[in-house]
Amino acid sequence: MIDLRSDTVTRPTLAMKKAMFEAQVGDDVFGDDPSVNRLEAVAAERMGKEAALFVPSGTMANQIAIAVHTRPGDEVILEAGAHPFNYEAGGAAVISGVQLSPVPGKNGILEVAAVDAAIRAPNVHHAPGTLLCVEDTHNRGGGTVHPIERLDDLAALAHKRGLATHLDGARLWNAVVASHVAADRRARGYDTVSFCLSKGLGCPVGSLLCGPAPLIDRGRRVRKLLGGGMRQVGYLAAAGLYALDHHIERLEEDHRRARELSMGLMLAQIDVKLPQTNLVYLDVADAYAVRAALHPSGILVHAVSTTRLRLVTHLDIDDAAIEVVIRAFDKLPNSIKGPPPPPAAPPPPAASARPR
Repeated sequence: MIDLRSDTVTRPTLAMKKAMFEAQVGDDVFGDDPSVNRLEAVAAERMGKEAALFVPSGTMANQIAIAVHTRPGDEVILEAGAHPFNYEAGGAAVISGVQLSPVPGKNGILEVAAVDAAIRAPNVHHAPGTLLCVEDTHNRGGGTVHPIERLDDLAALAHKRGLATHLDGARLWNAVVASHVAADRRARGYDTVSFCLSKGLGCPVGSLLCGPAPLIDRGRRVRKLLGGGMRQVGYLAAAGLYALDHHIERLEEDHRRARELSMGLMLAQIDVKLPQTNLVYLDVADAYAVRAALHPSGILVHAVSTTRLRLVTHLDIDDAAIEVVIRAFDKLPNSIKGPPPPPAAPPPPAASARPR
């Protein structure tokens, strides 16, 4: 199978499995798993933060961040395509009792003026805005990378207006490799930052939430509340330590293959743009028909809508696989791979029942 549905489908390499097999472990809930403690220390250092917390998923990392930065009834501002608004099962409302205020961006990139306008003045009628979440890279935006100046300006605005800041860096290392800006520099203006081990870094599971020690201590309690207290989890932490040492620089290979895939799809008459990182989004006439047509060839893709597909390159996808995928798309009938139908024209305004 050539599985392009996500970079979460990767399997541990033999070297990573060896590191996991040889890991020293303890009971993480008691705080005595040496591999977890080392991973958290390394993650905090790389992010330029005081402390870190190992959690099972990026969703849990985001939800813990929201919980420690807010109180019930608060408002969290984030881009309209952001992960907590679209893919976290309403967790912010259920866990923290907050409402989310989505702000449309351009390809997932927030505009400072739009965020400024979305932060409402103190008023007894309003939910107080207390947190700004920024996603980098931005998944639904096409794997886009926030320019470092924009990250800085967004954080500065939020702090000026009295909001805390959280950087959802599920694919932060892709942003680091694409921008050549270090992780601690990208996270500098943000009170907390999270990143996933289970996406481009190729680990079987896990994410880190980094920030000031008091917030991370509070986050540890929220992790327990959510059932995220783990025991001999050093086996997974060892995979994370291996990935941080060996799998960051190689992300450029994923980015290169994503660009080559996009260029090949363009030649196959597919509506696609060159990606900044490893996420390739393309528009077709019938996404579900394309997905079904590719499956017999052993190619798996993700349909995000009736006319939009996402293809993700990762460490299990090599150059030969890219060539196979391009050829398979080229052979698809134009009726399903062609451009999506134009949007329907809005209906004419209804005639008024009486003159005005």
